[in-house]
Amino acid sequence: MTDPKKPQDEADFVDDYTPALLAQASQLISGEFHVIVQANGFTISDWRVLSSLSGGKALSIGELAQISVTKQPTVTRLLDRMEAQGYVKRIPHDTDRRITLVRITPRGQKLTSSLIEQARMHEDEVLAPLGKKKADELRATLKLLIDLHRPAN
Repeated sequence: MTDPKKPQDEADFVDDYTPALLAQASQLISGEFHVIVQANGFTISDWRVLSSLSGGKALSIGELAQISVTKQPTVTRLLDRMEAQGYVKRIPHDTDRRITLVRITPRGQKLTSSLIEQARMHEDEVLAPLGKKKADELRATLKLLIDLHRPAN
């Protein structure tokens, strides 16, 4: 029952508030896949870091933290362990000695390739009810929102 003293738009605020909707959708959909991640012996943080690097492009630790939605000190600790396991390699930046880049190794890529296939299948299942056109529009809209709000490096 709504409070008669509250305007309707306040009572239903989170039902139509885009950041809340994005957070809920992300939590629900990611949570479904995290069950698979953990069943494959990965922590969620390991998966986020390795999958962020899976394209083969070297990323700075700051970029990796942002893309993987993981705090930078946590990423640094994960990278220490992953580098010791041979899953990632740190490399110096060409022109800025303050920046360390990270690249996935062939061993790390092999470790994540099966899980990436499963992630793509999960995504297909999630987006199937929308149809290809709406799914493509959703991705494009999300990428645009990210680009518009990504902090400058």
